[in-house]
Amino acid sequence: MRDTTDARKSTSPDFAFHKLSTSGGARTGSFHTPHGTVNTPAFMPVATQGTIKGLSVDEVEAAGGQMMLSNAYHLYLRPGDNAVRKLGGLHAFTRWRGPMLTDSGGFQVFSLAKFRTVAENGVTFRSHIDGSLHEYTPESVMRVQRNIGADVIMQLDELVAGATEHSDTDKAMQRSLRWLDRCRIELARLESERPIADAQADAQALFPIVQGGVYDDLRRSSISGILDSGDWKGIAVGGLSVGEPKPEMYRTLDVCNELLPGDKPRYLMGVGFPEDLIEGVRRGVDLFDCVVPTRMGRHGTAFTPDGTRQIRRSSYRMDTSPLVDGCLCPACTRYDRAYLRHLFAAGEMLGLRLLSLHNLTFLLQIMSDARDAIGSDTFETWSSNWLTRYRDGAKTEVAPL
Repeated sequence: MRDTTDARKSTSPDFAFHKLSTSGGARTGSFHTPHGTVNTPAFMPVATQGTIKGLSVDEVEAAGGQMMLSNAYHLYLRPGDNAVRKLGGLHAFTRWRGPMLTDSGGFQVFSLAKFRTVAENGVTFRSHIDGSLHEYTPESVMRVQRNIGADVIMQLDELVAGATEHSDTDKAMQRSLRWLDRCRIELARLESERPIADAQADAQALFPIVQGGVYDDLRRSSISGILDSGDWKGIAVGGLSVGEPKPEMYRTLDVCNELLPGDKPRYLMGVGFPEDLIEGVRRGVDLFDCVVPTRMGRHGTAFTPDGTRQIRRSSYRMDTSPLVDGCLCPACTRYDRAYLRHLFAAGEMLGLRLLSLHNLTFLLQIMSDARDAIGSDTFETWSSNWLTRYRDGAKTEVAPL
């Protein structure tokens, strides 16, 4: 259904979001950035250290990738954010021409539970590379991301596991709001004093992160605090897919969907399984990212419309059918299951690359199909049929190889 009532621009001339059509709770839109426009809903391939593992940026672009995500924590440690700046910024460094986003590194710090200390000023942690001691503050994270030069940058937040008690989740959520204010102030200072690393970009968009675990009251408080603290160009939802049951994640997204402003892009962080993308789109999410397509591909697991398939299984040894009929990736158009299985059995790196590219292509195609279904106001029927087939097919996969 065409929607003209909420097609408003954000306040910055460098960033604008237009909501174009809706179908149930799902919506299509266009997110304009200094390096191009992203048609939403969209999945962002993850280039953690400035590269999508095993794939070139040309392959990712040909597969339908529109916007790429890199991680400020990893680039800060290696090669160093100042080095990236001297090399012309992340776009020039990676040769990616489209929009880019950098995650602050909050999740990486969260995963270093044994090697970090969280306090009001920030996080002290030891590098996973060489054990050296570092301090991450809201201010330093803004300086790092300014040096890296992505279009969209994220606040430093405090992430907690899905099973964390209400009181501790509340403390982390409130601290994230305080850190957001510090990020906003420091970015404003940097914008007035230091040009962005990428000379072609005029500005950066800082996204706040909604926290609060699976507690409805905390999510509402987080959103209220974020909306009271500034006019943001987009808003992220974090702290999900960290151990909570999937129904809890979907319910939490319902809560956020009710309160988040409709004229700004919504980014669900770290979520990338096929069914979760569709359930997220159902609940008004515009942007997603996750390492899962390439990580699972490197381990021989492929996404298909009938659930995941482990290509190393012996049943594929003489199977000359394509991995997925109709998929346009090289793994499906040029090779068959028997050959793909052989590559993994022989330890050939081509197998890792082909399945990584297939999984990424598969998710990008889901987003393209979702945009088409929303545009024709058939999303509910399309998504229900898609999820039924995927979930029923997943039950037939046998674990042993």
